[in-house]
Parts: sequence; C-alpha cells; structure tokens
Amino acid sequence: MSLALRLLAYLAAAAVPLLPAAPLLAADAKPDPARPAEAKPAEGKAIDLVLCLDVSGSMNGLIDSAKIKLWDIVNELARLKPTPNLRVALYSYGHSTYPQETGWVRKDVDLTADLDDVYKALNALTINGGTEFVARVTNTALADQKWSTDAGALKLIFVCGNEPADQDKQVGLDDVAARAKKNGVVVNTIYCGRANHPEAAGWAAFAEKCGGRYVNIDQNKTTNQVAVKTEFDAEILKLNDELNKTYVAYGKGGKDRAANQLAQDVNAAKAPAAPGPGGAPAAPVAALARAESKAGALYRNSAWDLVDRMKDDKTFDLKKVKEEDLPDELKKLTPDERVEYVKKKTEERAGIQKKIGDLAAKRQKKVDEEVAKQPRTDTEKALDEAVKGVVRDQARGKGFETPAEKK
Repeated sequence: MSLALRLLAYLAAAAVPLLPAAPLLAADAKPDPARPAEAKPAEGKAIDLVLCLDVSGSMNGLIDSAKIKLWDIVNELARLKPTPNLRVALYSYGHSTYPQETGWVRKDVDLTADLDDVYKALNALTINGGTEFVARVTNTALADQKWSTDAGALKLIFVCGNEPADQDKQVGLDDVAARAKKNGVVVNTIYCGRANHPEAAGWAAFAEKCGGRYVNIDQNKTTNQVAVKTEFDAEILKLNDELNKTYVAYGKGGKDRAANQLAQDVNAAKAPAAPGPGGAPAAPVAALARAESKAGALYRNSAWDLVDRMKDDKTFDLKKVKEEDLPDELKKLTPDERVEYVKKKTEERAGIQKKIGDLAAKRQKKVDEEVAKQPRTDTEKALDEAVKGVVRDQARGKGFETPAEKK
C-alpha cells in the first residue's frame, strides 16, 4: 500500500434522502453524559470544518503532520474577519479494524467548538492497512453531521490521500458530489503524491465536480519543514502555562475538561518536529501554535470554563449556579465575591493572551524570514499551506476578509 493522505472533510445534508447504497456510519462517538452542554454559539459567521484522515497502511506521515499543523490551520481561521464561529469534526477511514459495513469509516468527533476534543481524538489515531473509500467517508460526513443552517455559513470538506479516489463501488463520486453541491458544502481534495501520478487526475476531477479545489502535496515533505527556533519560544510557552491558571472549571465534568486541556498541551509538546535550519535544534512548533490558538478568539470553552461562559453568554448568571457545580475556590466565597473572582480571572487572561499574541507575531516574522531562505517548490507545499490557501479563497467568497485584503 502506497504512502497516503491528508487532512479534512466535512459536510451537511440531514434534509436530503440518503443515497440508496450508502450505509450510514454507526454512532461511534457517544455523547458524554459527564460533559456540560456547550453554550450558545458566539456571534459571527459559521465555519464548519470536518477533517477526514486516511489511517490505512503507512500513514504515520499524515498523522504526524496533522498533529503539527492543526493549530496552524486554526490560527489562520482566527485571522478572518469577522471572527468566525468555528466548529470542527474528525473522521478517520481505511483502518482494517473499522466495520466493513461502514466502508471502514469511523466518526471520531462530531462537529464541536471544543478544539481540545478534536486534538485528543487526533492523537489517539492509529494506522493499520485497509481500503480507502473517499466517496464513503465524504457521504458519511454529509449525512451524519448537523451542519450549520446559517445562510452565510462556510461548510467545507477536505478529502486527502494518494490511493485511487474511485475505489468505492457502492457509493459513487458523482452522486456524492451532487449531494454536496445541493447542500452548499464545498469538497476540496488534497492528493499526497507525485503531481504527475495517474491517480491525481481522479482527485482533481472529484473536487471540480464538487465545486471545490484540488491541491497537490508531496507526502514526504509534510513534516520535513523548517522548524525555526526563536528567542520568543520559551516565553510563549511560559505564558501558556500562566494562561491555564485563568480557567475556572465548573459543572459536571468540568474538572475532567480542564485536565483534558492540560493533556492536549502535553500532546502538542510531543508532536514530531523536523530539525531546524542547518541541523539546528527543532522548535516545538505544535506547542507554540497551540499556545497562539489558545490566545485567539476561536479557542472557546464556555461549556466548562466560567470565564468563557460569562464572556460568551451575557444572560448567564453566575450567582444562580448551584454550589455543587462550582469549583472549590468559589464555594467558600459569597455570590458577589464569586463574580469578582471570575472578573479578575477574565482580566488576567486578556492580558496574558495579548502578550502571547504580540510574541507570536514577532516569532512569525522571524520564521518567515528564515523560511524565505530555504529552497521550495510548489510540490513541496505543506499540509497547512495547502489548506490555508484554499480556505482563504473560499472564505472570501462568503464575505470574510482575509489578512491579505487589509489596506
């Protein structure tokens, strides 16, 4: 089995009849009864993004790349104006242990604003031979997810890989493309192999039928990018630790969610990274990108954090929260003191986030200067570069302003 694939797939169509030969995916991701319900979504245009990863065969490169690049993609979306209301879902497909009746497709995470949940699932993926059904995973995401019904929503699928796109003999690519277009979902494809490989044409044709974009990536270059180490790195990571202290977990399962946040910091720190220029020590690029994401507008945890909840939901009354749902540090305070405590944490967080943002901008300037010195070709484009370029173009079509458009 050849080396494979890439990131992202997502779509909407609960109101459309299921394609006759397309069995729905079993509900692998069960609701967590210990998890608080998410608060009302933040104001802003919706972006629904489903990530579909091929986990068959020798896919370590794909998974490693996704672990490194996910937060960079989130940071790019955070630069859109107006700030979007982002939800992400994750599917994996092609694993030989997945049920055959689902086309070896598994839903790992439903559309959610909780990016830590997505990263947790991403880090839990394993690889193991199999058959990759591009049409099946796309159709499953279309039928299975509760897509945004907002008129201006940007609904995206990125299907990535380098095996033939038409392997599925039960679900046709043409039918899936028609379904996606009817429901306003844009399917983009990323072929991870030689641009002149005969298989690439099938990926390009599928994207065209879906009204999406086709991009080619050199599979072997996805994690072999310049990892520039700067003088800002240590301070950014230190500030990230301070940022974690501003979270005030509440509700059933709140402590577990806070623990998951710390666990995903650890996962980001462990993400593979290439050596720096000239063999210099590698920078912890995933951890740095995650810290920047946590300082941005798209990292929201109002389902379990009182600071985000009070910021996102103006009708939320902290004084009415039951004592058993409060963290220990608030239980000993009066209702008015609890409000002041959370307000203080809000101010602390805002200050730390600004510092991280400023340092991240300085770091990016140095990284850009170093990367510009490295020889690059179009076929050496990395996963995040390909995705970000496509998203920028498609976001503009939905009325978003991208950084390049600012005067």
